[in-house]
Amino acid sequence: MAAAGKLSVVAIMVFIAAISNSVSADPDMLQDVCVADLNNAVKMNGFACKANFSPWDFFSSRLAMPMPTNNMLGSTVTPANVMQIPGLNTLGVSMARIDFAPGGLNPPHTHPRATEIIFVLYGELDVGFITTANVLVSMTIKQGDVFTFPKGLVHFQMNNGKEPAAAIAAFNSQNPGVQAIAATLFAAMPPVSNSVLSKAFQISYQEVDEIKSKLGGKP
Repeated sequence: MAAAGKLSVVAIMVFIAAISNSVSADPDMLQDVCVADLNNAVKMNGFACKANFSPWDFFSSRLAMPMPTNNMLGSTVTPANVMQIPGLNTLGVSMARIDFAPGGLNPPHTHPRATEIIFVLYGELDVGFITTANVLVSMTIKQGDVFTFPKGLVHFQMNNGKEPAAAIAAFNSQNPGVQAIAATLFAAMPPVSNSVLSKAFQISYQEVDEIKSKLGGKP
């Protein structure tokens, strides 16, 4: 119970920081609530509103527990955006939990629709983002520290410690989106041509195929 209480306090702190220190990336809402109707076929900038809603549309416990990190990257991101919490529709905020094994990496990626701010729950992370002038802004952050990644810029987090680590992230969008750079380029469907990737990364076609095979893409 004590751990759950601490997690709740952390979540509130991160939300307050995200809301008070950044301009909303989503359009302003025009009503009290607009709980997302995820099954509605109408396409719009956001989701159509459900006719009826309940407290459960505004609730989630999915960030309370660590998730397994026994995968290729040694990290797992657990989102809590409008797709998991329909009540976030039009509210311009969302969260995520990131769990890291020792040496685990949340690989270079971007959020095209949101600035991100993270709070380290435990452990130690090397974090950084790259500006459009190709300047790396990076540092090591520890339990209780906060770090911000500007909207749309490529960024990463890595656990270089010998113990697991975890962080809570907040976004100023109900659905920030994510594009992992490597997977976006080498596992796209239909695939990006080898000629494009070979020339862009200055590697051979064989190396392109090897990377595609590791990331689940097709030559």
